[in-house]
Amino acid sequence: MMNVDTGGKSMKYLSVADTAKRWGIAERTVRNYCANGKIPDAFLTGKTWSIPESAQRPDRANKREDAPETLLDRLKAEKEAHLSGGIYHKVQIELTYNSNRIEGSRLTQDQTRYIFETNTIGIGDGVVRVDDVVETANHFRCIDQIVDQANLALSERMIKQLHLILKNGTSDARKSWFAVGDYKKLPNEIGGKKTAEPEEVSIQMKKLLKTYNAIQQKTLDDILDFHVRFELIHPFQDGNGRVGRLILFKECLRNGIVPFIIDDELKLFYYRGLQQWSYERGYLRETCIAAQEKFKQYLDYFRIDY
Repeated sequence: MMNVDTGGKSMKYLSVADTAKRWGIAERTVRNYCANGKIPDAFLTGKTWSIPESAQRPDRANKREDAPETLLDRLKAEKEAHLSGGIYHKVQIELTYNSNRIEGSRLTQDQTRYIFETNTIGIGDGVVRVDDVVETANHFRCIDQIVDQANLALSERMIKQLHLILKNGTSDARKSWFAVGDYKKLPNEIGGKKTAEPEEVSIQMKKLLKTYNAIQQKTLDDILDFHVRFELIHPFQDGNGRVGRLILFKECLRNGIVPFIIDDELKLFYYRGLQQWSYERGYLRETCIAAQEKFKQYLDYFRIDY
């Protein structure tokens, strides 16, 4: 308990743990009450809530009032509250670590977590590439971006902004031929296969977005089809995979579909699925469904409906 002077009047404040014990509820529920503005005069210092001793437990109109209704609601609430240890925290670390790992990052999951939680670098033994650290920090910001803009329709501007955030401050950004936040200037390949010519990228992206955004009720297959076509265009010089998987996550949030994270265990199946999509959709679909099942375990643990 602590005392705070409010204009000559002393007010006593309790911690989340003390308030939860007093009201006989979970600490998570108390934090949700605070994050949703349901406890007058509660305030946040760093990552710690202080709650007036005189505060009354908010009324429950129904059992769903304690927590946001959807995963997106919860992500936004926890992001705004700077809440650690929740689903927002989990997504930041898991999605960033695994997506960067697929692209060759040497950072461990613990190092990724350390960067997110402390905004500092815990290297330990071995050598760490500066770009791995920069792109990890940038990827955290990309996730914030897709959470904030989850309900907006995909656009070229949005996609380019993700690339700008991801590659800003990297060694690539210092290369004259590397367009950060814009489409590629030089031809590139993916898995030894040709991709869209630089001169054709803008035209093909506009066509892809027009076709995709015209679909009213998007299914998992629609989102995966966009992802495959995006990767075949390969619009950026580098960073296409990570931007593409960020879009996957965003579009699942927007369309009420359980999102997923491709981890190292599923990486080869994911690559094979991308290659086979044009004639066998089942491989990529089943790989992503397997990833969804793992993500559902997170949702069950954090008590989020799906």
